[in-house]
Amino acid sequence: MRWWAFSSDDADPGKRIYRGPSLVALAAGDSRVCGLIGDARKPTCWRWPEVSFPTGLGFTEIAVGRDFVCGLLNCGSIKCFGNDSDIVGTEPPGNFGSVAAGSRHACAITTDGKLTCWGAGAPKVNESTTGILSMALGANRTCLLRADGTVLCWGEEPRLPADIAAEQFISIEAKGDAVCGILAKNFSVVCWGSENFRQNHVVYGRAKPGTCAPSSSCRCGVLPDSGNFCSDGQVICQPCSLQLRSNPPPFPPPTNSTQSRSTSKGRKLVFIVLGSGGLGLGFLAVIGFIICRHCDKRSSRRVHDTLELGSMRPPPRVEPILDGRLGPSVEEFSMEALLQATDDFADSHKIGSGSFGLVYRATLADGRVVAIKRADLASSSSRASHKRRVQERAFLSELAQLSRVNHKNLVRLFGYCQERGERVLVYEFMANGTLHDHLHKLENSPLNSWAARLRVALDAARGIEYLHTYAVPAIIHRDIKSSNILLDGEWTAKVADFGLSLTSPDDETSAAGTVGYMDPEYYRLQRLTAKSDVYSFGVVLLELVTGCKAIHRSEEGSDSPRNVVEMAVPWIEADEVDMVLDRRLAPPTPAEVEAVAYVGYVAAECVRAEGRERPGMSEVVAVLERAVAVCEVAGMDRTEADRSR
Repeated sequence: MRWWAFSSDDADPGKRIYRGPSLVALAAGDSRVCGLIGDARKPTCWRWPEVSFPTGLGFTEIAVGRDFVCGLLNCGSIKCFGNDSDIVGTEPPGNFGSVAAGSRHACAITTDGKLTCWGAGAPKVNESTTGILSMALGANRTCLLRADGTVLCWGEEPRLPADIAAEQFISIEAKGDAVCGILAKNFSVVCWGSENFRQNHVVYGRAKPGTCAPSSSCRCGVLPDSGNFCSDGQVICQPCSLQLRSNPPPFPPPTNSTQSRSTSKGRKLVFIVLGSGGLGLGFLAVIGFIICRHCDKRSSRRVHDTLELGSMRPPPRVEPILDGRLGPSVEEFSMEALLQATDDFADSHKIGSGSFGLVYRATLADGRVVAIKRADLASSSSRASHKRRVQERAFLSELAQLSRVNHKNLVRLFGYCQERGERVLVYEFMANGTLHDHLHKLENSPLNSWAARLRVALDAARGIEYLHTYAVPAIIHRDIKSSNILLDGEWTAKVADFGLSLTSPDDETSAAGTVGYMDPEYYRLQRLTAKSDVYSFGVVLLELVTGCKAIHRSEEGSDSPRNVVEMAVPWIEADEVDMVLDRRLAPPTPAEVEAVAYVGYVAAECVRAEGRERPGMSEVVAVLERAVAVCEVAGMDRTEADRSR
């Protein structure tokens, strides 16, 4: 876990304060952070040496105030620790199901749904408070989210602003003077109470309201329209105790640029406000990137090595090993059809080369434009007969695996051909070429904007996440680089060359990959994990941010090579991302600065020397989603401002 300080006079780029067993809960006060560790749910606080806990203590929930921390014991009672005498030692008796903390007061909900509060500024609750879904406590304010989605508050300015008073919320959080929540009707983040939100309550037009999950796991239905936030058919489940109206009102109009500027300070505050609640949105938005490390799953993973082929006699068209194993959409092409489409693999059709061999552009008889990858044919060897059989089975087994990989951010395999000693794969054609060319060769690329580059980064990250997390067995790409990220006609980025381990090299100790992108830990130890791909993708992110090649000259006119990791990461860790931004692009707007900083920070995490200190691809995707969302909101603000002129 890493700690970022948000005070205006603190340039701390983030410090790692915890690495160990999984954290099962995390909570933040005004300046304190505490959590529960492991199955025993042991309470621990960081940068707070004055607080200590008895040996063997375990909480089911934890809440943190300014100078105190409270937890819910297994028996249902509450125990508090710290220096606040109004809280510690005055815990109410009873059987509780939930606890929350403000700056100087705390509240708890009994198992029969009643609210109890104590400490300085605790509200005197005279009305019925049953049917409580959650609590949000600030400095002098206490708010409840009720089962019907409405919010009830006590303390300073207890009434909600008129324009949101009747709205239904999915969740609420409070910190200091501010209260924020996610609206049920359109997933906007709105805030009130602080001076930062007087003129405009809408901070973000749309935010992810929870964690994506399979729809089959939703016991109480799905949040309407939440599937747009998730991939692979997943959704966001509706809390069982939340009772939303079936016909929500329409979206509010986007805010204008003047209002947006007035809330720029508020946006930084809302990160802190939403942080302590523990939503999927929460800590990701609060500090940009906090990582709970999990042990690497020791599941079987598909490894991709370079290709070595010997000349061989023509095999049968399809061996029995493929029967029933190919995905339904994969075709077997005849060599005659491919020769006709490429004019006998003429140089005029050649568009590149890769680890598999040469690549040709062709138009099939049915009009489909495809990329045809033809394996290089090596000279025969003394072990050709045995090696042929091994390679044939490896090719067919890998082909069966590739045929079942399907994701919008992976280049699609249309089919294959195995005739006359040839091995050919037919893929969808990517009309806009490689990311490498757009970054390093083309002067007037449509990717010369920060918003476009962040979208490409997110697309590619989702493709790699699919290989690591959802492919069965999981696939390690092993050669992530900007030239293996392709762009289709709609500028959607897709990862290529993720399944070309058709045979293993004779020398099992040789390292595969590309100089500049290769995981140094893998190169040294020959230990391959998904974190090797994470390192390589971190280099790609640095390319997107800096505009520099993975290996480039240290300065104009110099012959001295320099690695983009060594060049950029020290500036990023010093919280000076602006020093390494690609100068060919227009200076980022304030919102884009924030988004690009996210990308810089997560890139620096990805290229850590030790694999165990790097995030997983799902964590990288979450950060990039946050960054893209910030850019999209900024774009909406600019569009609205242009229309109003």
